[in-house]
Amino acid sequence: MAWIALGIAGILEVVWAFSMKQSAGFTRFWPATVTIAAMIASFALLAFSMRTLPLGTAYGMWTGIGAVGAFLIGILVLGEPANAPRIVGALLIIAGLVVMKMAPQA
Repeated sequence: MAWIALGIAGILEVVWAFSMKQSAGFTRFWPATVTIAAMIASFALLAFSMRTLPLGTAYGMWTGIGAVGAFLIGILVLGEPANAPRIVGALLIIAGLVVMKMAPQA
């Protein structure tokens, strides 16, 4: 259950990052509202997952999901560049997440 909560928390991190960008510095009401709601939910699910997962694993996975997810949204939705160095960087983050998931948790 902790891993599912952590995955959802990571997805919500992508939601709040994107909606924060859409809020134009918190000057647009609905995107700002979505940002705050997604932040609260993301933090709550991260805290729940930390009840059983190690801090480094939970936080690393949460930030990694958020970073790669925001990177993909930036490219696919916002038209940000998808050049080789950025793609390699994202792939290295994913490789790190795989290694963390495979590592013993005790």
